[in-house]
Amino acid sequence: MGEIARFFGIVVAMYDDEHNPPHFHVRYAEQRASIVIGTLEIDRGRLSPRVLALVLEWSSLHRKELAENWERMRDGLPPTKIRPLT
Repeated sequence: MGEIARFFGIVVAMYDDEHNPPHFHVRYAEQRASIVIGTLEIDRGRLSPRVLALVLEWSSLHRKELAENWERMRDGLPPTKIRPLT
């Protein structure tokens, strides 16, 4: 797993052997979810409203970098870090 950001205890990552649609994974304590980059909708899992709001704020600011990281991972390259939400 390639961690690409960490903020407020939230870990955002991408895997190198993933399926479409392009998405990223979020972990916070026992919560887990995958979020589609194009729509910013939860594909799998569940996040509390507070965690989801933070993740959506962050991902809307960094959608371009998320898409670029998806392509990097698909090409066998490591993801680049994305600035955390502060």
